[in-house]
Amino acid sequence: QVQLAESGGGLVQPGGSLRLACATSGFTFSNYRIFWVRQPPGKGLEWVSLINTADGETYYANPVKGRFTISRDNAKNTVYLQMHNLKSEDTAMYYCAEDQVGTSRGQGTQVTVSS
Repeated sequence: QVQLAESGGGLVQPGGSLRLACATSGFTFSNYRIFWVRQPPGKGLEWVSLINTADGETYYANPVKGRFTISRDNAKNTVYLQMHNLKSEDTAMYYCAEDQVGTSRGQGTQVTVSS
């Protein structure tokens, strides 16, 4: 079955950067769509970005467009989310998932943006 495991979160100051990783297994990585979603404190899941691993096509939610970059390494079956110019409103638990409602998401990785 699909298994996803997130890593790379942490505490960062506003304007800082982090790179999250999503290690995957249980499916054909080179022909799939992987989503990043996040859950801010006290709020529901929100979609952040997605990548089509077959052709590398990417999509971003408006709040992160121009600051976040999603990528994949087909040799490592891993998807990354590079985050720059982080803001306090990016504080959330971040998950990779099969869809925008968080199917098959892992334990998540916490990102906290604070001075």
